[in-house]
Amino acid sequence: MIPISKIAHRACFIVSKTVYLTCCCGCCSALRPRYKRLVDNIFPASPQDGLVKSNMEKLTFYSLSSPEKLDRIGEYLFQKASRDIYRRRHGFVIIAMEAMDQLLVACHSQTLNLFVESFLKMVQKLLESTDPQLQILATQSFVRFANIEEDTPSYHRRYDFFVSKFSSMCHSNVGDATTRDKIRLAGIQGLQGVIRKTVSDDLVENIWEAQHMDKIVPSLLYNMQSAEKYETLSCMETDTREGAEEVPARLAEACLRELVGRASFGHIRSVLRPVLTHFDRHDLWIPNDFAVHVFKIIMFSIQAQYSYSVVEALMQHLDAAGGAERARGSV
Repeated sequence: MIPISKIAHRACFIVSKTVYLTCCCGCCSALRPRYKRLVDNIFPASPQDGLVKSNMEKLTFYSLSSPEKLDRIGEYLFQKASRDIYRRRHGFVIIAMEAMDQLLVACHSQTLNLFVESFLKMVQKLLESTDPQLQILATQSFVRFANIEEDTPSYHRRYDFFVSKFSSMCHSNVGDATTRDKIRLAGIQGLQGVIRKTVSDDLVENIWEAQHMDKIVPSLLYNMQSAEKYETLSCMETDTREGAEEVPARLAEACLRELVGRASFGHIRSVLRPVLTHFDRHDLWIPNDFAVHVFKIIMFSIQAQYSYSVVEALMQHLDAAGGAERARGSV
């Protein structure tokens, strides 16, 4: 027989251990930082239920009341989303990105830089995924960010990855035609967002550098070539036809117009050089339908006082190129 004293000792040990575990489980969440608890609470038990809106409102209020916590909130959301991407729990990833979008919009301009670094890390993480749905979702979030005006530009922020990734999406060759068009559209929208975010501010990364233009311009031309026909009238005005933004060729054309229209005199050749190189590389001078179409777009989009520089650059290029006589005659 086991002595009563040992039985009592074991009973006391079991009871104390149970109390300890209960205490730990109850106190653990309370000991966690408040911002983490608020972030955790926006996620439902099942991703099909979507973002918990009431808890999202609490998180937004907290982030506005304590803006110094924004970077931690953003980093924690990024960490959670990264784990969910790895585990292929894409429903929760979508919720995390939606929360990021709402916080980005709610941020005051003076505190935006505290949050943007984590936001862009999240966008990049989704773009690196092989899932088209996550890539498109990330692009939509980037475009929202690009449309936000910042009072103080970031001196260290770079967009190399986004230019490269969006350009590669513009060349998507996935088997399903519908998915392919969606990815290409997202890529063009992303490039449009990069252009809008960078060209208007000399303090941020210079988007006019050759390393960027050599990716952006050919990607737009590649999609424009897929048009069934080239309509000259569309060169003279903004394309307002129904569904224009849902067709890669039309959206690419609109993006090229915007790029050319924003170019200063010193940047005109930065756009023209990859255009001319693209025509040479893919033998697009003869027949000349596409070349004429593109140069009409450029001439009607460029600031009027710079028009002569386009003709000058074109003539110089054709003079220097081999077999220029036929090309010049066609143009």
